[in-house]
Amino acid sequence: MTTDFNRILSDLKKRIYYPVYLLSGEEPYFIDLISDAIEREVLSDIEKEFNQTILYGRDVNASIILDHAKRYPMMSSHQVVIVKEAQEIKTLDDLIPYIEKPLNTTILVLCYKYKKFDKRKSIYKLIDKKGVVFDSARIYEEKIPGWIVAQVETSGYSISPKASSMISDALGNDLSKVSNELGKLYINLPKGSLITEKLVEDNIGISKDYNFFELQKALVNRNIPKANRIIAYFASNPKENPLIKNVILLFHFFSKVLLYHSVRSKSDAEAASVLGVQAYFLNDYKTAVRCYSPGKVVEIIGLLREYDLKSKGVDAGSATDGELTKELIYKILH
Repeated sequence: MTTDFNRILSDLKKRIYYPVYLLSGEEPYFIDLISDAIEREVLSDIEKEFNQTILYGRDVNASIILDHAKRYPMMSSHQVVIVKEAQEIKTLDDLIPYIEKPLNTTILVLCYKYKKFDKRKSIYKLIDKKGVVFDSARIYEEKIPGWIVAQVETSGYSISPKASSMISDALGNDLSKVSNELGKLYINLPKGSLITEKLVEDNIGISKDYNFFELQKALVNRNIPKANRIIAYFASNPKENPLIKNVILLFHFFSKVLLYHSVRSKSDAEAASVLGVQAYFLNDYKTAVRCYSPGKVVEIIGLLREYDLKSKGVDAGSATDGELTKELIYKILH
């Protein structure tokens, strides 16, 4: 069956297991979490010694996997066989005869990372019928602040909207890295604490004054001096602030500004839902539609498409990322 992340973890806690798991997709973070949960929770430490096997796709083929999967557990109800980096295996189809009649005492986990598994393949359809299929979709960057808020709340803390945006802007959609940095914050914080931008600045090393969140605020309010200061900082730190990253984030923002022009008559709750943003951020869009007409927003989106190409070397000449970013921001503001 095809299912979601929370259902799989819930079933594991209830000791509901399936003979085969196919964990695939572009986002490795969720695949690792599920794999780690199976590795950690299914067997006791004593049982693991004889009944848990970790294989790596670059070192094995289907025949080796089958040799392990067909074994019976020793002094345990199950054995666990986890195949990491399964996308490296060229002979996965050779597993089909086993998957047609899998051992109920074996839990076979295939971790197929960084790309989607072809749903048209017989092995995919067979695992969907006999076991569990999980598609780990990559989260778009504009959704990361909301994901951070949810993760923090699940861990027993809270976080300010600006702090979540600072982390998102700095780390992008590398969920593993974001999770690791949040973990560092939790170490010295009592449960229930609020994670502020000051805590993020002090512990993760992200500036609370020079980040995309503040650039967006400056553009929304047409604060030219502030925008220029931030862009100058970006230009002096090109590795942390590449043009392409800023273009993508600006495109997401101004696309929503254009959308807000058409839904501004709705209630705040409805508008926030349509835009896919937290209600806290709606004021930025309210201000933006007053400062930028629909025509100007369309022009800005055209500029962002142009500078997306320039970030890839098309008609960019010898200009650096910093110079192109300054040029882009000037054109947006004037």
